[in-house]
Amino acid sequence: MNFKKRNVITSEQRSMSNWDMLATWIGANANNGTWYIGGVIAACGFVTSSTLLIVVGCLAYVLLALTSLMGYETGLNTMSLTRGSFGVKGSILPSAINIVQFIGWAAVNTYIAAISVEFILRDIFRWSINNQAMNRVGLFAGIIIMSCLHLLSISLGEKSVRLIERFGIILVTIFVIWESIVVLKTVPLSEIIHWQPHTKSFLPAGSAIDILAAFNLAWVTAAADFSRFSKTKKAATVSSFIGANLGLIWFALMGLIATIATAITLHTYDPNNSDPSTIATKLGLGALALVVIMLTSTTANAVNLMAAGSAVTNIFSKVKLKTALWIVTIVATFVTFIPAYVATFLETFQLFLDGIGMFLGPEIAVFLTDYFIVRKRSYQIDEFDSKTGQYWYFKGINLIAFASWIIGVISYFALKKLDFLTQTIGATFVSIIITAIVYYILTKIKEAQH
Repeated sequence: MNFKKRNVITSEQRSMSNWDMLATWIGANANNGTWYIGGVIAACGFVTSSTLLIVVGCLAYVLLALTSLMGYETGLNTMSLTRGSFGVKGSILPSAINIVQFIGWAAVNTYIAAISVEFILRDIFRWSINNQAMNRVGLFAGIIIMSCLHLLSISLGEKSVRLIERFGIILVTIFVIWESIVVLKTVPLSEIIHWQPHTKSFLPAGSAIDILAAFNLAWVTAAADFSRFSKTKKAATVSSFIGANLGLIWFALMGLIATIATAITLHTYDPNNSDPSTIATKLGLGALALVVIMLTSTTANAVNLMAAGSAVTNIFSKVKLKTALWIVTIVATFVTFIPAYVATFLETFQLFLDGIGMFLGPEIAVFLTDYFIVRKRSYQIDEFDSKTGQYWYFKGINLIAFASWIIGVISYFALKKLDFLTQTIGATFVSIIITAIVYYILTKIKEAQH
């Protein structure tokens, strides 16, 4: 069976409506990690943080909508599409990075949800908060329980993901409305708006933009994995854009408000306590809030695991999607234990985000520039696994794509050193523009030589 028949979604398989795509991307962002991001960027102050949420979200999710269009027009997942720009063999590296980053995101969400399980178990069995041994047991039990839920959520592949998102979005809506009422009853909105962090905790706008960009760009490399199942172009693009932004702004803003409210209540801001479980406990929201937090992890990780599994199938073409989903879920379970043995979860999280921003921005710039500008939205998919086709480049690798990618990564490193960018617009989007320009120029030079 050739590549096209194995991998391209047919019209009969396109079952996701506008509502399905909207729910998928709201559910993808309405989760623990998004809440935690809101708490971390609270160090900019409410007005700056909330403004950046909207601006960076819209910029990043324009790229998501474009990638979704690629998936809709070709019927391929995102990592299979990178064969066009990086080469048949060259696509293995972006795929490997995608596997690592989405397993990482699954682990992040699982870890945060496991904290909820730990709090619930502590309340049931009434052990002391200072009992470190039992806290560790509770956390590990939480990781195992959440991982079992994730295995259930991906058991039927794309169908079970769709069902989880439809169910999960209802619970998330109820939870956020309830949480908003409780928080704003505890601390007036006017105090939250005017709150400012201590100088030592202050986060510059450029640094916050890079954190948000890394968080949002991760979803771009998963966009086509779902849009290829869309019934219409509008569902693939517009619904994806709106859904991702709604989920981001909605949940990150809730995390932002709740973290600031907790800081005002306790007279101290600690980003290490920005996770929803800790905040819900400190605000006295009870066990029901913790259960909902666990369920939101399941809705988000259904998307994370689908993206990781799709990347596995691009590298190992004989592996079926359902098998790949089970593999990445089990691996993610083991990875989730890592934060329990490091200094702080926040340090691990920020290091993880730096890595994402460094690699994903330039990668996205290359494959979008190739498809929309260089190839003018036309790929010969029959040649996507051909050793004699146009996508074989040099021994299966497009050296220009990798050179541009490396230049983009180096530029990201260099730009991060500039205080002006750290204070203003950050390095991520500038490195994306640089990479796109370099790739376009080098490609045109090569074409002129031939």
